[in-house]
Amino acid sequence: MATAASRKGVLNCFKRSSSEVQWYFSQVPRLLPGFPYEVALAYVFLRAEEAHNRALYCGVVKLLRGDAVLVDIAVNKHHLTREGFRELFCRIFGHQVPSDAAAKMAKAEETRDKCIHGKDAPEPELRQAIVDVLEYADAMNVFIFGIAGFKPFGSLQGFKGRGRGEALDRTATRWLLKGLGFDIA
Repeated sequence: MATAASRKGVLNCFKRSSSEVQWYFSQVPRLLPGFPYEVALAYVFLRAEEAHNRALYCGVVKLLRGDAVLVDIAVNKHHLTREGFRELFCRIFGHQVPSDAAAKMAKAEETRDKCIHGKDAPEPELRQAIVDVLEYADAMNVFIFGIAGFKPFGSLQGFKGRGRGEALDRTATRWLLKGLGFDIA
């Protein structure tokens, strides 16, 4: 677990992240010097939640062969909570979010919640939360790449690959999405 005692320390942790994570969180180096930590924390959480949606979308399309258009609609329409993400992740990938990654994210979420709800969070805690999200992203990329062959905290170029077979038709995809727990009409 990396810690950061200053803005420079957070930037050093960012620079130690994988190239995919650096690309995905590309605004961190611009946000840290000129803005309060809360701004950078909000940004990394925004991007992490986008990556959660990307992971679910790519998992259904790649692993379960869902129709890409319907899956996109379902993922964008679905109200995704923290627990809901973990449940859908397990249903789609057949694995729990790794406990070490989940613990990092849970700790960072506590700090985020303090900020969002107007509570005081000391600067060391804010810095650590940003670092924890970056480390979570790297850990999730490694884990998901190992089981599904793509990295949600990255460009996703070619995530599906060639020769993966035809997608399910729209009717079968609707049933698949309902079975997984997505809200789809």
